[in-house]
Amino acid sequence: MYKCEYFSIHELVPPHVFHKRGEKAWELLDERLLITLDSLRSRYGSMTVNNYYWGKDREWSGLRTSDSPYYSAFSQHSFGRAADCLFTGKSAEEVRQDILANPQDDDFKLIGSLELGVSWLHFDVRNCDRIKTYYP
Repeated sequence: MYKCEYFSIHELVPPHVFHKRGEKAWELLDERLLITLDSLRSRYGSMTVNNYYWGKDREWSGLRTSDSPYYSAFSQHSFGRAADCLFTGKSAEEVRQDILANPQDDDFKLIGSLELGVSWLHFDVRNCDRIKTYYP
């Protein structure tokens, strides 16, 4: 089982999942997502998915369950295959453009899709022709 080098599980699942499952919550997330999160962190530096653990407001940017206000039955978040990321040293648009300009780079090889026109980097590892882009 793959566990992220740069993220703790509470950064990737909502509070109730973390409290109920703890370290077992790693099993709810797609390995391709976790590998890509580590690759992005290594390449771009500090980044945030969820930050509720430190008293901040992001709790639905990784796994989403049916009690999320952002839940959609077919969202890649609902399957543990998507993350919405904020970067400290780069804008989401800079990262998005780097990915789109270099889709064959090893750091991006598992990315299936990118959302355009948002202030965060949404990527997922869905099964599709790479790299699919779409607007919200």
